[in-house]
Amino acid sequence: MSAYLHAFGSHLPERVVTNAELAERTGKTAEWIESSSGIQQRRWAAPETGIAAMGVSAAESCLKTAGFPTNKIGMLIVASGSGARGFPGPAAAIADRLCLLSVPAIDLPMASAGSLFGLALAMRLTETYGDILVVASEKMSQIIETEPLDANTAILFGDGAGAALVSSRPGRWRMLDAVLHTDGQYREDLVFDGTGPLRMNGLTVILQAARKIPASIEEVLARQNLSAPQVTAFLLHQANLNLLTRVAKALNVGPEKIFANVQRYGNTSSASMLIAATEWAGTNPAKGPVVFSAFGAGFHWGALVADSAD
Repeated sequence: MSAYLHAFGSHLPERVVTNAELAERTGKTAEWIESSSGIQQRRWAAPETGIAAMGVSAAESCLKTAGFPTNKIGMLIVASGSGARGFPGPAAAIADRLCLLSVPAIDLPMASAGSLFGLALAMRLTETYGDILVVASEKMSQIIETEPLDANTAILFGDGAGAALVSSRPGRWRMLDAVLHTDGQYREDLVFDGTGPLRMNGLTVILQAARKIPASIEEVLARQNLSAPQVTAFLLHQANLNLLTRVAKALNVGPEKIFANVQRYGNTSSASMLIAATEWAGTNPAKGPVVFSAFGAGFHWGALVADSAD
């Protein structure tokens, strides 16, 4: 049985945090922040706004776009790397607020790659559960907004949530294939243990991501007898603009094919890919293959390819 992507949705906090604001707090310049990351600004949620609340807003946005009733959802998958360490995770709270009574809700406590893994799992589970809502919600500001700010991490991250509706019913994109990978030997290179500061070996992360994202994309495309130039758009985890540029070069495609909104929102971890997909799908009617790919702590990474169904 085939699985289809029907719609996306997103939520972004109102507060805009500019490079100038962070420059004052990190001892760097706004120009240095942009040149090192490609990021010009990001969104940070209010202290009282939690991961579940943002996830619900993104879910409601997605379902409204799809014109699909909440009470028909058969499963909920929630990805969040910034959720509180402990249990239950945000999936139960989001399910409750959406009134998904007795509907199975699964947490994926994964940073950056969580939404990709969620989509890949949903693609395989629609035969049993029908319509599956995938949500990724991250409040990275609560992790990195400590005093003094770490200039290497505080400049990168933003808050937000994204959502996607995956179904066995025919929809806008037919999901063709996905590949997922993990290499635990690098797990200490990007770590947040719930108490201390986020620790990141930036050089290792960027080198591994720049290799593994293109490799996974080429892997999944080869399995479908497709090549990178045939892809209409690449909707990737928005880590930083420099990485997106390197991926385009590795795939030998023009940078215009790599959708980018990291300049405005920063790195929203697992939410970023679905936020990017929401913006792309809302403004781009182009048909043809679309590739999703992400890389994150663990290291976890992979790619998924879908094609327009009409």
